[in-house]
Amino acid sequence: MSKIRTQGEFVELDAADDLKNSPVYNEDLAPTKIHQRTWNKWHIMSLWIGMAVCVPTYTLGAVLTTYFGLNIMEALWTILAANIIVLIPLILNAYPGTKYGIPFPILLRSSFGIYGSNLPALIRAFIACGWFGIQTMFGGLAIHLFLSRIFPAWAALGGVGEVIGFAIFWVMNIYVVVKGSRAIQILEVIAAPLLIVVGIVLIAWAIPQIDLPAMIAAPAKRPIGASPWSYIFGGLTAMVGFWATLSLNIPDFSRYAVSQKDQTMGQILGLPLTMFLFAMLGVVMTAASPVLVGEVVSDPVNLIGKIDSPIMGAFGLFIIFVATISTNAAANILSPANDFQNAFPKKINFKRGVYLTGIIGIILMSWELLRKLGLIQSNVSVESIYSNWLLSYSSLLGPIAGIMIMDYFIIKKQNIHLIDIYKVDGVYPKVNRAGMMAFLIPVLLTTLCLITDTNLWIYKYGWFVGSALGAIIYFFSSRHIFQRDTMKEFAWD
Repeated sequence: MSKIRTQGEFVELDAADDLKNSPVYNEDLAPTKIHQRTWNKWHIMSLWIGMAVCVPTYTLGAVLTTYFGLNIMEALWTILAANIIVLIPLILNAYPGTKYGIPFPILLRSSFGIYGSNLPALIRAFIACGWFGIQTMFGGLAIHLFLSRIFPAWAALGGVGEVIGFAIFWVMNIYVVVKGSRAIQILEVIAAPLLIVVGIVLIAWAIPQIDLPAMIAAPAKRPIGASPWSYIFGGLTAMVGFWATLSLNIPDFSRYAVSQKDQTMGQILGLPLTMFLFAMLGVVMTAASPVLVGEVVSDPVNLIGKIDSPIMGAFGLFIIFVATISTNAAANILSPANDFQNAFPKKINFKRGVYLTGIIGIILMSWELLRKLGLIQSNVSVESIYSNWLLSYSSLLGPIAGIMIMDYFIIKKQNIHLIDIYKVDGVYPKVNRAGMMAFLIPVLLTTLCLITDTNLWIYKYGWFVGSALGAIIYFFSSRHIFQRDTMKEFAWD
């Protein structure tokens, strides 16, 4: 029979045939062994630096000033505030991963049920697949421009060369993740210090090229005299949405942490300041681009591609490549691979989940790939897509975050039955009706407001409204409406 043992703050599962034959168990979703929990605070800090330094982060300042009506300083402080706020669900949801060694979709079984967990897990998976496609597009462009500098004939390929670059970058990403958590750990440890140094050098180099006081004093793109606060809170919601995905699936990484202290300190050290500084780099470099290349360019890949110096250009594109692959491998492939496994544990293992993630990423970016091949016409920009997308999916993810935190810390009092969470007929229901209700009500409310064009503040501040409503509804429905199901889960206490 399967057994549980405790060592310090860790709980470990020794799975026997009674669990290994369960239809909702596989070895890749099983809890990590204590000897596998080797990531200290520096590893986790490196993980966050590697994920935060990426092309979308670079463009956040431009997104907030262009689409959300903020000025430069408002945009930068909004980014910093959002990442301090998102640390709260990141650290809290990491706790059960560290204690029990379980990944995100398994943790969801506690609040949504054994099979009900697939709804929030697959929502998270498809969002990650979309980000994987976007990041792979940026990485493919960097490869195309890099090869164009080495082989001038390559530049003549145009969009075809970018599609080939996409394919090369896709293969590299998939290869790294298939090699497992150790490969990701090594990649992030190598990438983090390199990216920090390059960022500092670029800021020091670019600032003398611009009129910094004039840039800071530039007016916001909103009606004259309008209060900035509604614009700031809208931008804040979108920026929280940027890492709302990781605030859910952080157990996928914290399950390898050596302690709760290390996962907490690693995230505090690695996330807010990195996001602030790299977004600031994007603002400064965009402002300096007219001096550097003769036109305003907010995309770092194209900006570097226009620099005349072959050495500087090639080095810059290499850094973009490192930054993008370190983000993509950790943030956008590992989680959906686990989520797809949770839906079909006996048919999809980790490697198959990785390949499925890659295929869906290609499908979601197919419109852009076909446009680059000249097969269709499209004027849709990637920036406009994810500026609206951040608001939309944060409304979906907010309730899930609130439910997970309320379930683990308040309802279950930091207890998970590590054997039964891998069983269909254990103490956990197949579908936790309290979790489903707490998720669907905020989502339906947001959708209704959007359709009827009323109370749009609920959509605009979707993550905050959704997480609060999800937590409150889950608490009352667990205690008063579906109390019998909840009490069954505590029969083992």
